[in-house]
Amino acid sequence: MGEKFRLTLAQMNPTVGDLAGNAALAKQAWAAGKAAGADMVALPEMFITGYNTQDLVMKPAFTRDAMAHIERLMADCAEGPALAIGGPLLQAGKLYNAYHVLKEGRLVRQVLKHDLPNETVFDEVRLYDNGPLAGPYDLGVVRVGTPICEDAWHEEVPEALEESGAEILVVPNGSPYYRGKFDTRLSVMVARVVETGLPLVYLNMVGGQDDQVFDGGSFVLNPGGSLALRLPVFDEAIAHVDFEKTDDGWRALPGEIAALPDEWEQDYRVTVEATRDYFRKTGFKKALLGLSGGVDSAIVATIAADALGPENVRGVMMPSEYTSDESLEDAAAVAKALGIQLDTVPISGPRAAMTEALAPLMAGTKPDTTEENIQSRLRGVILMALSNKFGEMLLTTGNKSEVAVGYATIYGDMAGGYNPIKDMYKMRVFETCRWRNANHRDWMLAPAGAVIPTNVIEKPPTAELREDQKDSDSLPDYAELDVILEALIDDEKSVGELVAMGFDRAVVKKIERLVYLAEYKRYQSAPGARLTKRAFWLDRRYPIVNRWRDES
Repeated sequence: MGEKFRLTLAQMNPTVGDLAGNAALAKQAWAAGKAAGADMVALPEMFITGYNTQDLVMKPAFTRDAMAHIERLMADCAEGPALAIGGPLLQAGKLYNAYHVLKEGRLVRQVLKHDLPNETVFDEVRLYDNGPLAGPYDLGVVRVGTPICEDAWHEEVPEALEESGAEILVVPNGSPYYRGKFDTRLSVMVARVVETGLPLVYLNMVGGQDDQVFDGGSFVLNPGGSLALRLPVFDEAIAHVDFEKTDDGWRALPGEIAALPDEWEQDYRVTVEATRDYFRKTGFKKALLGLSGGVDSAIVATIAADALGPENVRGVMMPSEYTSDESLEDAAAVAKALGIQLDTVPISGPRAAMTEALAPLMAGTKPDTTEENIQSRLRGVILMALSNKFGEMLLTTGNKSEVAVGYATIYGDMAGGYNPIKDMYKMRVFETCRWRNANHRDWMLAPAGAVIPTNVIEKPPTAELREDQKDSDSLPDYAELDVILEALIDDEKSVGELVAMGFDRAVVKKIERLVYLAEYKRYQSAPGARLTKRAFWLDRRYPIVNRWRDES
C-alpha cells in the first residue's frame, strides 16, 4: 500500500477584525482534523484577519495583533496535525500577505504571496509587498507547495514549486463571487494542473464582507484535471481529503462532489448571504424598508425575510395623494405573503407643511422634480426616524438601472444602510422575483410559494410622485435601457459601438450623460451585494467632476 496523506479543508466564514473569533474557528477546524487523523488542516487566505481588510491591514497595531494570535495558535495546536492559516506578516519594515504553516509548536514556513492582484475589488499592490518565489515545505510525508490565491492564476509560481519538488499544490483563497466565477476558477486551476502534473487543492472561504460574498465551492483536482471533490457553495464545511502516493505521484481519492446551483440561484443566494452577514457582523438584528407596492421593494423585502426571518423585517407604506389603491393593496399582499410587519405612515400632511414652509422662497416658480423629490425625502426622514428609534437597519431598494442613471433621490429613497439589489439591473429584478416565487431552499427563512404577487411584477414601474407617472416617461423601456447600461458600464463599450448595435444615438447619449451626472449620488449610496465584475463602488471608480463625453 502506498503512502497516505490526509488533508482537512476548512471552508469557513471569518469576520474582518474579529481576531479572537477567527482564531477560535481555526481551532475548531484543527480539532476536527485532529479527531479525523489529519496530517494537515488548511484554512483560507488571510483567515486570521478576515478578508478583504482593505487599509485596516496597514495599521501596524492591527497587524501585530493578528500575528500574536497566530503565535498563540502555534502553541495551542502543537499536539496534532499541522495547521496552515492565512494572515499578515510584518517583517523588516515590509508587509506581506502570508500563509503560516505551523507544526508541533514551531513555524514550518511562512509563504509570502508573490503575485498581488490590482483589479476589480483588489488593491493589494498598495497594501502589500511582493514576496519572493519560494519552494515547497516538507510535512514529513509529502512536500506541499502553496501558491496563495492570485499566485495560482499565473504560471510562474506553480511551475517554480513543481520544479523545486512540490508534490501537491494547496491554494488558499479569498475569492469573492461574481456571476460565472466558479467556471472561471475551475478552468484556470485545470490549466495549472495540466502544466505542473500535480494534484491541486483550491480552498476558498465563505461569508459576506461589505459588498462581497465569498462563495466557497472549494475543490480538488487530480492530474489531468479530473474533479476529485467539490464542497458546497456558500456553506461552511469541514472536509477531509485523502491522498495516496502511486507510481505516478500523489492522487486524491474520490470524495463528494456537491451540486452547483444555476446562476439565478447563486445570484439570489448572494443577496441573501450578503444581507444576512452584513447584519450579523455589524450587530443589527432587524431590518426596515419602505414597501411601496413596487417590484424593487418587494424583492428587497423578500431577501430580507429570507436572510433574517420574517419576524425581523418591518415594511412601511407611506402613501401620498399620488399613491394608487393598487399600490396599497400590492404592498399589503407582499407583507401578508411574507409574514412581515407592515405599518402605514401617510405623508400628505407633512408634504403640505413642507410646501407651505417653502412657498415664500419658491413663489413664482413652476412645480418640477423639486416638489416630487420632497415626497421621497420625507419618506427618508420617516424611515430613518424609525431606524434610529428602534435600532432597525434601513434597507434601500434601488436597482442597478436606477442607481446607474440617477433615477433615485439622494437623501430620500437612497437613504439607508444596505442595498441588496444595488448590482441587479431592473430586468433581472423581474426574473429574480419569478425565480423566487417558483423556488424555495432550506437557507431561505421566508415562506415558500408566490410571495411576490404577479401584479407587482407585471404592472408598469412608477415612482408615483405625480399624477399618472411612469418610469418610461423619463427613461427608455427597461428592456432597452438595461442593454445600453450593461454595454456602457459592464462592457465599457463606446457610444459608436452601441449605435452600430442598432441603438438610436440620441438615446445612447442621453443615457451616457445620466450615468456620468449620477456619479456623485453613487459616492454617497449605501453598499450592496456584488453580483458582477462591474459593481458600483470598488469595481468601477469614476471621478465625480468629469467633463469628458464619448463623441464616437
